[in-house]
Amino acid sequence: MATIPHQRVRGRPAHPNGPTFLTYTPDGTKLITAGSNNVIRVYITGSDGEPTNIDDCNDNNTALAANNDLFIAGAEDGSVCVYSLETYLYEKMLTRCTLPIRDVALSPDGNWAAVASDELEIKIVNTIDTMHALYIRDLPKPPKHLSFHPSGSYLAVSCTDGIIYVYSISTEEPTLTKKYDGLIRRLESDDERSSKAIWHPDGRAFAIPTVTRDVQVVSQDDGEKQRAFSGGHMGDITALAWSPNGAMLATSASDRKIVLWDSRTQKTIARYDYSGVINIAWHPHNNIFSFVTSEGELFIYPNFLSAENWRIFQQPPQPAPFIHDPLSYTPGNARKTLVNGIVKPHTESRAERRGTPDSLDDILGPQSGGEEEDFVEDDDGAGYLEGINGHGKRSNGHLDGLDRPDVKRRTTYQTWQPETHQAFQPGSTPWKGNRRYLCLNLTGFVWTVDQDTHHTVTVEFYDREQHRDFHFTDPYLYDKACLNESGALFSCPSSGENPATVFYRPHETWTARADWRTQLPAGENVTSISLSDSYVVVTTSTNFVRVFTLFGTPLRIYRQKSSPTVTCASWRDYILTMGNGAVGGDGCTKLLYTIENVKRDEVCQSEDTVALTDNAQIKSVFFSDNGDPCIYDSSGTLLILQHWRTPGQARWVPLLDTKTLERLAGGRKEESYWPVAVAQDKFHCIILKGGDQYPYFPKPLLSEFDFKIPCTTAAVEDSSNTSAGEGPRLEESFVRSSLMLSLLDDLISATNASHSQRTELSRREIEVDKVLLQLLHAECREGEERGMKALEIVGLMRDRSGKMLEAAGKVAGRYGRLVLQEKINELAERRLMGMDEEDT
Repeated sequence: MATIPHQRVRGRPAHPNGPTFLTYTPDGTKLITAGSNNVIRVYITGSDGEPTNIDDCNDNNTALAANNDLFIAGAEDGSVCVYSLETYLYEKMLTRCTLPIRDVALSPDGNWAAVASDELEIKIVNTIDTMHALYIRDLPKPPKHLSFHPSGSYLAVSCTDGIIYVYSISTEEPTLTKKYDGLIRRLESDDERSSKAIWHPDGRAFAIPTVTRDVQVVSQDDGEKQRAFSGGHMGDITALAWSPNGAMLATSASDRKIVLWDSRTQKTIARYDYSGVINIAWHPHNNIFSFVTSEGELFIYPNFLSAENWRIFQQPPQPAPFIHDPLSYTPGNARKTLVNGIVKPHTESRAERRGTPDSLDDILGPQSGGEEEDFVEDDDGAGYLEGINGHGKRSNGHLDGLDRPDVKRRTTYQTWQPETHQAFQPGSTPWKGNRRYLCLNLTGFVWTVDQDTHHTVTVEFYDREQHRDFHFTDPYLYDKACLNESGALFSCPSSGENPATVFYRPHETWTARADWRTQLPAGENVTSISLSDSYVVVTTSTNFVRVFTLFGTPLRIYRQKSSPTVTCASWRDYILTMGNGAVGGDGCTKLLYTIENVKRDEVCQSEDTVALTDNAQIKSVFFSDNGDPCIYDSSGTLLILQHWRTPGQARWVPLLDTKTLERLAGGRKEESYWPVAVAQDKFHCIILKGGDQYPYFPKPLLSEFDFKIPCTTAAVEDSSNTSAGEGPRLEESFVRSSLMLSLLDDLISATNASHSQRTELSRREIEVDKVLLQLLHAECREGEERGMKALEIVGLMRDRSGKMLEAAGKVAGRYGRLVLQEKINELAERRLMGMDEEDT
């Protein structure tokens, strides 16, 4: 963008040649400048008169900060002094350092002043009680710049080693929370070039000048690079500042340019030719921009912004320029309220409201348009005569506007709508910076990087001997992916005239080209996808379920009964779909699921309810390695579906409650878990620490936890082998082993089981009986009064050979429980004779 024509303002000689500094008070009434002499000048905004000079200052001032009542100046002799803006006199010495001061910063509330010098230490001094101070002493190199977070809880420090350190100062001992390396250049502490991190007014990010003469926005939360302001300068940047609402950014550089940027588009919107600019400042409220040069001149630029840019300045606070703004992301299955069907008021005038048969208007007749309409005249200009609206009523123009919606009036034509579960893709994460995971499972992971004009997709496998990693340029902007041993599946949303697309790429093929791509009809978007060894499943925004073969042949298409659709999963010939159902008592729709066998065209479960507790949300849905549906909800509970192959018999059984894990006992750790898979009788997940909700880069490590069904509190809290905790622990083990036996039995009954599977089934049956035998041992040890429960435990044994019952009798005899031993022998005899079968 070419330099815009403008009326050049004249500089005011403020200080001698050398470093010069300026700052506005937060209320914008005063502008303060300091330089290499012993005079500090205070200019009154809007006044053309001479500034007020404060003469009893130190020479060679090197830093300046102000609030509405006072300002602080740091000097080359290491002193930091406080001056009053009411009396324009020196008040007190804030602190003193042994080396020159390089920067000072005031907290937003004005109670703390951070001081940086050439020492390897930062002092944070209370401006009221100067004896109260915090210290940062772990800096490897001297600091050059300081910047307070808008909340006052964090302090960003730009050091001469090219590293930015962010400290939390909400406690008595400042703690390092983030360190950003490789973002700024290494500069000497007295260099005129800038490496300062300036916080965006919304506090979620800061901007820094880079080595490439650009300005990079960095997220405070994760340290990821966000949008960049590029190509505006040919020289090194000397100063930068956000506009008060964050909608614009101003930068100055050694190329004799001041550049004005639009924060939303990162484009230059104006250029100004001024040489030697080393510090700049926006007026907090007015269309005034001020800056100082290395020659000691001050420029106060009224009407700095054009009419169009001034409108941008007057906008409400704007968000920091993120690549993918996390505030616009709705978590996986968060409930949202449907848009209410509010009828927009007609702009044209409507017919006059009719009265009742005995209304006053009908009795007296029409009043409008007659001679008596203006019997009251506003001849004195008091304003008590108001115009009549289209309904023949007095308008409300005399009333003040209301900032809140007119709830009473809206309820007359607004219909209530329930809260629904939002569609999500299992295993995917939201954008964090310019990266996100599209898929995470035991096969590998798929992640994408936003390159502005396109994406780059990387697919990595855990077993690199079996599969080879690959990556590709993605012009379609895929936002969903699935990965298994057969191939990788992707989908992208519609964009403009380009329809939504599904793309499948197999890992191995014996033909020249086996990948395929299909487009959905116009107006239809993908809400979720899943991939099995046999089929590709796609659910769409029009509530269709589309089933394809692995090589792109359409096999099924039908509209899902429960809608809007939420998600889907698949395993071999089975597909599971979820959608919104009837509205519950809490005003939220129930989450329903359907499971069908595509090959046999049979429905196993139809529109059954997903068992979630109140206010819980489903985080992920997947099939276990043995093909049983599993869900993980926001309460931290992992559930598995039992007897799901038999219509009407399915039920959700908890496998693990992560809130009761021993590692979380006593509040020693604060962490959550991202579900990945259920395999080999373990829960595989990613541990999230520090309040994180999603995994991020670098690639996280997988953790695994044994199942522990929440039977009783004692079973969870006491897992030791002591006699007090042995009973509850064995009871949990019995319930868990019985569940795993039931799941395996269902699998063998519904498939052509192999010899190894049948052997495993026999082993699990014996394992259940062994647990019962151990439980019998614990009950016999407790005393004779436990005899009834002990006999009941023996009756639960599945063994028909009699060996386990014989062992149970020996256990009872060992503890001298002769009556119990006799009853166990009677039970064994009845089973041997086939007389112990339950009545049917």
